[in-house]
Amino acid sequence: MPLAATVSRRRLGLLVFTAGAGTLSTEIAASRLLAPYFGSSTIVWANIIGLILVYLSLGYWLGGKVADRRPDPRLLGWIVIAAALFIAVLPFVARPVLDAAVRGLDAVSVGAVVGSFFAALALFAVPVTLLGAVSPFAIRLALDNVGEAGTVAGRLYALSTVGSIVGTFASALVLIPLTGTQRTMLLSAALLVLAGALVLGARWQLLTVGVAALLFVPASTIKASSGLIYETESAYQYIQVLQKPNGSRLLKLNEGVAVHSVWYPHSVLTGGEWDMFLVVPPLLGRPAENMLIIGNAGGTTARAYGKLYPDVRIDGVEIDPKVTETGRKYFGLGDNPNLRVITADGRPYLAGTDKRYDLILVDAYRQPYIPFYLATREFFRLARDHLTPGGVLAINVAAVPGDDQLGDALGTTMLAEFPAVWRWQPLRFNELLVAVNGPTTASSLRRRVGEVPPAARSLVPLFRAGIEPVSAHGDPLTDDRAPVEWLTDSMIVDFIAHGGELGERPLPTQP
Repeated sequence: MPLAATVSRRRLGLLVFTAGAGTLSTEIAASRLLAPYFGSSTIVWANIIGLILVYLSLGYWLGGKVADRRPDPRLLGWIVIAAALFIAVLPFVARPVLDAAVRGLDAVSVGAVVGSFFAALALFAVPVTLLGAVSPFAIRLALDNVGEAGTVAGRLYALSTVGSIVGTFASALVLIPLTGTQRTMLLSAALLVLAGALVLGARWQLLTVGVAALLFVPASTIKASSGLIYETESAYQYIQVLQKPNGSRLLKLNEGVAVHSVWYPHSVLTGGEWDMFLVVPPLLGRPAENMLIIGNAGGTTARAYGKLYPDVRIDGVEIDPKVTETGRKYFGLGDNPNLRVITADGRPYLAGTDKRYDLILVDAYRQPYIPFYLATREFFRLARDHLTPGGVLAINVAAVPGDDQLGDALGTTMLAEFPAVWRWQPLRFNELLVAVNGPTTASSLRRRVGEVPPAARSLVPLFRAGIEPVSAHGDPLTDDRAPVEWLTDSMIVDFIAHGGELGERPLPTQP
């Protein structure tokens, strides 16, 4: 008689399927829990995926050993229910754990690596390890004889994998956008309890009802911040709007290290990196008719253009419709009637349109990194092909005082497709790289910039004094090799290691 005689193979299969779904749903939820504190960079994702695999490996090993020593279906049911209860608790204990993890760490670069590593270790080790034990344990229970070992193992691991697929797509595409991270995790926990109770007996279904009741607990503030007036989760990221005592508003995404848009009630000027782009239209040498903004966010730059350059038609590309919605509600995104917002990723949009622009502005960041595919020779060739003759490409590049690694790499890459590139660093942590689709000179750019509107005239002497040509350093970045993460991390680590202090001196356009 098989060890699973007291529980049908169908119920074992359902248990394995649900455990697979719960594991991957928990992994997706893990990224959402960590994003407001550590971001969603490649490094953070590597930590999450790597640690989940470590926990699963440990669970496979432990599950096999425990099943050989005590092949009891009830023990398997208890393992699944224990994992479910851990998952049900996670949304409620995550914030103090994560707050402790980021305390004393800068949530960029090394801080993100260390912080996300230990946060994932603390939060997800137990439930994922327990879920990893389910498949080998179920195989041991379902095995009638050694001759069926391959068939039984193949069937149950296939069910686990199918469950993982369902858990991945259901949580990422349906549950999190519709119900949020907390309820997604609680629903996963309730389904796991239900599956475990099918093995343990009907009376255990009362626990299913208890966990399911937690779905009606209102979701609390995801990440408490001073001045918080709005927060939400989108399919891409965590979104937060803060209001300052002077009435201004800030848009922060994920870990909140950087401000992605800013709004002042009585001015379109900000004193920040968005104002760097105000010098670009005169560099064209003729009136600009249309332009493209890749990384429109809440529309700070587009709003300023609507006031200072009201005749320019703007296509603003923003990948996240929730960010656009937030911009309309809190950042005056609708103030410029010549702005058309396009919900798309910048490079695929550019590749799919035949439109040509007088100006292309690139200000897209997944902090603290420029997306690598917006920093390669192939992208700059694509941008050049979509510029009118003499058109201007300008890109906001992160910088630190005394370290030009990232700017040199991007400038070198732009030089592979444009005849000349200039850099201008009016801020400590931001510089503007400018390329023109045709022959021009630095003296021409210095002369043309004098045509900026009066409201931005204070930028003219800064531009004229600070603009300098870019020289090639090494090989251009390509789609095959573009280590922008390494370059950015190296800059930040060196800056912190040498005692660099954070804090920005605003541009003279500050309202």
